[in-house]
Amino acid sequence: MSKNMEYTDYLSFEAMPLKENLLRGILGYGFEKPSSVQEKGIVPVVEGKDSIIQAQSGCGKTGTFSIAALQLVDESKKVCQIIILEPTRELADQSFIVVKRLSEYLDLKISGVTGGKKLNNADVASSQIIVGTPGRVYDMIDRGIISMDTMKLFILDEADQLLKPGFKEQIIEIFNFVPPETQIAIYSATMPNDILEISTNFMKNPIKILIKKEMLTLDGIKQYFIALMTEQDKFDTLTDLYESIAAGQSIIYCSSKKKVSWLTEQMTLAQYPVSSIHGEMTQADRDIVMREFRKGETRVLITTDLLARGIDVQQVSLVINYDLPRDKESYIHRIGRTGRYGRKGWAINFIMQSDVGNLKDIESFYNTQIDEMPATIEGLIN
Repeated sequence: MSKNMEYTDYLSFEAMPLKENLLRGILGYGFEKPSSVQEKGIVPVVEGKDSIIQAQSGCGKTGTFSIAALQLVDESKKVCQIIILEPTRELADQSFIVVKRLSEYLDLKISGVTGGKKLNNADVASSQIIVGTPGRVYDMIDRGIISMDTMKLFILDEADQLLKPGFKEQIIEIFNFVPPETQIAIYSATMPNDILEISTNFMKNPIKILIKKEMLTLDGIKQYFIALMTEQDKFDTLTDLYESIAAGQSIIYCSSKKKVSWLTEQMTLAQYPVSSIHGEMTQADRDIVMREFRKGETRVLITTDLLARGIDVQQVSLVINYDLPRDKESYIHRIGRTGRYGRKGWAINFIMQSDVGNLKDIESFYNTQIDEMPATIEGLIN
């Protein structure tokens, strides 16, 4: 049974039981003081407790598990000790970068193990930390390249996705190789009850650090809706918005790959410089698009829910739900791409008549209010 207990809040990284060279890496990365989830969530994992940690987007979740992992790894042993699993290659790549940068002053070998990437088996075998996706990691475990005998900590990020049908079967296969004494930590911005129930099958008296669902909507994000009648109204309104606002970078979410391709084509024809990303693109093309967007070389990115989770581009100030998400959990992940680390952000939802009930469900679920967009918006978003 999980224990929902109170744990000490550590108000500085220096107060935590962390290695000196890890502290140097944390400060070098730019972390000055712990976020709320880092205050609560790093030390229990460092102390060896199985943990279920729920943290909203944009509050430092990746840093939380990365710091704990780097504290626990034994630099003297050149064997696999920690595996971090992510549901997508983009998230795995991002977490890999965070772990690498935080480990700058540590003597560690860290490998990113994802599909579509050429890997040196000997390098992977001698890596102390593996950051990857389930399919590729399982393949390398199954072939004996990654040894699980020396595993200390197994981390599931975005656990609500990794334990859904499709991923869940692969996760269970991986768990068949995990030694029973291995510590488990799972992280997500949402933690439905069925995920908590599943966790009891493979965790030992886990502690829970959970955020109530009504606290999940980020305070710094202004949320609006615009009521529309037709798909053409959506496109016309979108172009009007970009004529009227001075947003930094923005992300537009669509419900399907087909819609992403169509909207990208229409925006390009209307001479709006946009980029797009979806699951049918090659990994190389996706990497190029994300690299350009992170650098600010493109300012508007059109995508599906592929990029709803965890992607951290701090300059994003506006999210537009061209299509409202199909499930309530995806809403918080989408709008969490803006307002990162306490910055201001805006979310605009295009609502058809058929979406009204869904919008009310979202408001009720997160105990939030989504206001109608004011008629005059000049200066509203910047």
